[in-house]
Amino acid sequence: MQAISPASALQPSVSLLEKTPALLELMLRDVPEEILDWKPAADRWSIAEVLGHLATIEELYAHRAKRIVVDTNPPLAQYIEPDEAAVPKRTARQHLADFVAARQAHIFFWHSLPSAAGSRTGMHQEMGSVTLLQLLNELANHDLGHLRQIAELYRAKAFYPLAGPFQKYSSPKP
Repeated sequence: MQAISPASALQPSVSLLEKTPALLELMLRDVPEEILDWKPAADRWSIAEVLGHLATIEELYAHRAKRIVVDTNPPLAQYIEPDEAAVPKRTARQHLADFVAARQAHIFFWHSLPSAAGSRTGMHQEMGSVTLLQLLNELANHDLGHLRQIAELYRAKAFYPLAGPFQKYSSPKP
């Protein structure tokens, strides 16, 4: 059995990360603003807020990945939840455009990485040593979690209420 090289080990996560913008753009292309801004509860996010979070996380993870590639075992920035009052109000489409532009630039960077990059490490204050491979797999995992969350919000607001007797077959949990 042949050992997997770090470059080929990065391929599944980079492949998913490359697909996320198109999946979001396709799913949300003609969704009305009222659905994008709908919150199922005061303490839950709207689709617009999830997209804003994705844009924020994209910048953080890209910064971490670049540090891991460029520096030797660098300290990795921690995620700090932004103060809601300090976050500029933007539409879902603006957040999506920010996310897509940033992700496309990062995909170009990730495709250019040398074969040994996956095993390079950074030091996270909470988790200790983290490889680039682990970081990109977590980002792909994060994407899938929020794709599911966005789909569930869309489903719960746009379709479930109009499903009539078919509602008995599902119970959205946005």
